[in-house]
Amino acid sequence: MNLLSPIHQPPGSPDIAGFIAADVEDDVARELLRPHFAADRETLLLAGFDAFDRLVRLERTGGDNASRCIIPPRCWRSLIGSGVVAVIMAHNHPSGDARPSAADTRTTQETAHFLRTMDIALADHLIFVADGHFSFRSAGLL
Repeated sequence: MNLLSPIHQPPGSPDIAGFIAADVEDDVARELLRPHFAADRETLLLAGFDAFDRLVRLERTGGDNASRCIIPPRCWRSLIGSGVVAVIMAHNHPSGDARPSAADTRTTQETAHFLRTMDIALADHLIFVADGHFSFRSAGLL
């Protein structure tokens, strides 16, 4: 069976649970993360925060093509070695569809488990599109 979105709804429709419209994004999403994303290429950010919620480290990695990002080990080493206690993972979907793919969901679960083994929390995983972002935490998937 194929599931299709109705024609009258845009692919990044705010009808999905966990979607936050751009005009109500918090400062971290709007000012810190959103400016790093290009419309034509998938990019991934790892923002590390200390125990006082201060940004300690921001790691950025580009995809090997327009639709896939790989987190190199150097990004994890930089975060883990800098006193980080919480991480926000964020990437964009140039397609405009904010819904997480199966790979996004699997990566989020694996990352949360990996970080938990070092007493680091995955605070959220955000997927940015032009009109807002999807939050795994808000959707109850984290």
